[in-house]
Amino acid sequence: MSAFTQLRLDGVSRRFGGQAALSELDLTIEAGEFIALLGPSGCGKSTALNCLAGLLPLTEGSIWQDERRIDTLPPERRGFGMVFQSYALFPHMTVRANIAFGLRMRRLPKEETRRRTAEAVRLVRLEDHVDKLPGQLSGGQQQRVAIARAVVFEPSLVLMDEPLSNLDAKLRLEMRTEIRRLHQSLGLTTVYVTHDQEEALSLADRLVVLREGRVQQIGSPRELHTRPANWHVADFMGYRNLWRGRVEQSEGARATVEASGLRLLGEVVGGLQTGADVMVAVRPEDIRVDGPGETRNAMSATVEVVEYQGRELAAEARTDTGLLLHLRTEQRIAPGDQVKLAVDPQRLLVYQADAQTQPKRLADAPGATR
Repeated sequence: MSAFTQLRLDGVSRRFGGQAALSELDLTIEAGEFIALLGPSGCGKSTALNCLAGLLPLTEGSIWQDERRIDTLPPERRGFGMVFQSYALFPHMTVRANIAFGLRMRRLPKEETRRRTAEAVRLVRLEDHVDKLPGQLSGGQQQRVAIARAVVFEPSLVLMDEPLSNLDAKLRLEMRTEIRRLHQSLGLTTVYVTHDQEEALSLADRLVVLREGRVQQIGSPRELHTRPANWHVADFMGYRNLWRGRVEQSEGARATVEASGLRLLGEVVGGLQTGADVMVAVRPEDIRVDGPGETRNAMSATVEVVEYQGRELAAEARTDTGLLLHLRTEQRIAPGDQVKLAVDPQRLLVYQADAQTQPKRLADAPGATR
């Protein structure tokens, strides 16, 4: 393993013709970190990973391992392991041969190849499957082989491009745990691409949220979960309630906002002025079903749709002013129920609006742009 202290991306950009797929990505990765590149399809996350791997040349910028520039090196000289979405296993080779392939290409001694291969098989718990072909394995087992092949030569960095997207929900949960376990036990440095915010929150030390090729926010899972930098990040991080509004009064970190006939108090993220157009963001789990005594950000609504999700119910309700709300609650509610809802002002985030296209669900609010 070619050890390093830091991996640094300085102004990394990639254009295809006149279209910028990735613009001025600045990111410093410490050895041992688990970094998730997160965002919707087409945001530039896979482009960033492929630039890092050497599969795409940079249009601008540079990549450094400590003081060694590596973006000018071919992929095979960077010493990175890579796990693909499609597994990319050799169908005619056994599990053992697939895992050992990279070591043989590096012409390691046979005994060393056998030792490392056996250790990698043990790490991914495939001892009973070493003589099988990929076609005889489940999807989760094939992904374990791909991961073992990526880590067997002790790479300085492991790159994973949506490795769990082809698995069913149960296997995805199991493999998330396995990937995190391997990262910790082997002391890996990992860069992981995903569009699944729950997956990223559970795995990563830091998340990099991209939108249209540009970084929107870099931070810990807690920071992105509780304090998205803008409403685009909030939208992607699970704030399903996004409402347009206008600031009536702003005092420091809080603002009173009028949104679809409701008067709401919330926490300001960034600066605002009285009269400014804003976006209000609330997570479904932060809308409480309360008794009639609640006065803070209180609203009356009629339940329209209820989905059973185990201990909780996911529901849609519409206020008397016509605003559609998404909520989660342990209380037993049913379509047609009249409910009193409330949001803690600390959980209601207020962002400066912009000229970008609004989320489609905002069309449910009276006066929303269509």
